[in-house]
Amino acid sequence: MSDTHEMVGSLDARGLRVAIVCARFNDFIVGSLLRGAREAWSAHGGEPGDLLVARVPGAFELPVAAKRLAASGRYSAVVALGCVIRGDTAHFDFVAGEAARGISQAALDTGVPVVFGVLTVENVEQALERAATTRMNKGGESMDVAIEMANLFRLA
Repeated sequence: MSDTHEMVGSLDARGLRVAIVCARFNDFIVGSLLRGAREAWSAHGGEPGDLLVARVPGAFELPVAAKRLAASGRYSAVVALGCVIRGDTAHFDFVAGEAARGISQAALDTGVPVVFGVLTVENVEQALERAATTRMNKGGESMDVAIEMANLFRLA
């Protein structure tokens, strides 16, 4: 037997307030991620009025909006949703890298869970597969992470 204690966050959205920051660029993909996140929120008992959706132009703008919402003190967690598809230039590397770095920094700076729900894919087919609401929708998975982390932080 172990004398250690263990904390685990539950997937119960009741009593939580969560913000979702969505990039408008590649909205044909991000819209599906948002649907998945909303479905997960509802499935875990979240109230519609306790979920905010904020839209930003693209993935590069996600970190600053996520940090502002996290720092407001009004949200238990923030989910950042976007999609960056590799093209023929280095643009992908800069946008994807800065989005990841900035979203991570927003969480570290505020102490609020800020979840990286940004698809970084090689092509549209990969994006569609990861955003499908009938399979492994990464928006829904990101909301699950946000709920679990918010509940874990309630225990800490």
